[in-house]
Amino acid sequence: MITKLEAPLRRELAIEGQPYVLTITPTGLLLTQKGRRKGYEMDWRAFVSGEAALATALNASIASAPAPRRSKPEPREQPPKAPAAERAPAKKARRSTR
Repeated sequence: MITKLEAPLRRELAIEGQPYVLTITPTGLLLTQKGRRKGYEMDWRAFVSGEAALATALNASIASAPAPRRSKPEPREQPPKAPAAERAPAKKARRSTR
């Protein structure tokens, strides 16, 4: 007889040498890096309906896409300023006579 899953079941596993915690619940599963709260969560309905496969394919295509172009161009280098002796003297500010 198979035991019904009524409470969360937690197991530790290593992925590429890093420790992770897999939590299996009646609503889905959650994979987090050990010591962290946020991770990868998947609903059982998404898994069964194929949405999970679609999301995986989308993430794989995004990961293999070229890096996005920057919206702002990189700032140009400013030419070095001339030493103070070579610069023209600065104009003095006029005072108002009021």
